[in-house]
Amino acid sequence: MTAAPVRLAPRDIAEAQRIVGAVGEAFSTKVVGQDNLRESLLIGLLAGGHILIESVPGLAKTTAARVIAESIHGGFQRIQCTPDLLPSDIIGTQVYEAATNSFVTQLGPVHTNIVLLDEINRSSAKTQSAMLEAMEERQTTIAGTVYPIPEPFLVIATQNPVDQEGTYPLSEAQTDRFMLKDVLSYPTSEEEVEVMFRMDAGLYDKDHRSRPVVGLDDIRRLQGIVRHVYMDRALMHYASELVGVTRNPDDFLPRELARLIEYGASPRATIAFIKSARALAVLSGRGHVIPDDIAKLAHRVLRHRLILGFEAASHNVTPEVIIDAVLQSVRVP
Repeated sequence: MTAAPVRLAPRDIAEAQRIVGAVGEAFSTKVVGQDNLRESLLIGLLAGGHILIESVPGLAKTTAARVIAESIHGGFQRIQCTPDLLPSDIIGTQVYEAATNSFVTQLGPVHTNIVLLDEINRSSAKTQSAMLEAMEERQTTIAGTVYPIPEPFLVIATQNPVDQEGTYPLSEAQTDRFMLKDVLSYPTSEEEVEVMFRMDAGLYDKDHRSRPVVGLDDIRRLQGIVRHVYMDRALMHYASELVGVTRNPDDFLPRELARLIEYGASPRATIAFIKSARALAVLSGRGHVIPDDIAKLAHRVLRHRLILGFEAASHNVTPEVIIDAVLQSVRVP
């Protein structure tokens, strides 16, 4: 027998709106435009997932991550990934202290609330894999001792799609652990001028940090609210069917598209749909998920989980084209 779904009280939704509204307003004071990025970061924070961002340099990814951390009074660390970066540079290591004739554990920068892994594909596969335990298990192991990572915990990793020399593509196992993948575009002319205006006003000076508008306890409370957002079983089937199409494309998609897919999305994609749709519902001021929430997230949930063959690249067929066809092939409940 299934337990009756928990219905959120209006005061819970009002409290959630207050928190996300304050964080969103703090974001907008430093970052011009990038509404999709703001939404993805808030979804990742509320749903307990991690975000992969693909964009050329200079689109305020570091600023966005930092202002989110500052606005929630959380810790922030930026790690610049390079080929010589070691796993111990991320998770920490033991250091010998001559004064006490003993080893002391120094925790690495991953032990914080928000971590920005800048150009993650420039680090070696060994270093990339050091993040797996931290991202999935919320802990690291140093010299056999387990160290928990503080909550909330959000990893934001970036990739540059242009310069691929000397890079190490993320493995499927690593990529699959990111709840969402966002692709950023250049700002409009008007947005770029607004950035220049804010620079002249000193809003990006080092001493001009964002003030905390909520606390970590508020975010933890909000995460609890998100977990209780109502999602009808039919919508769970809808998310599962979208993912299922990517695994059996010959049964649902036109042949010219189906043959381009080598491997479909894993069950983590369905989990990502459900968690992120609940968070998106809260951002929209609702205590329940609607079909549009799932459809709106489809590109961000699936684009990094589809493995396309060489033929797709040779015909300039992007994952977004495939995902649009997947959405059209499944009946909306």
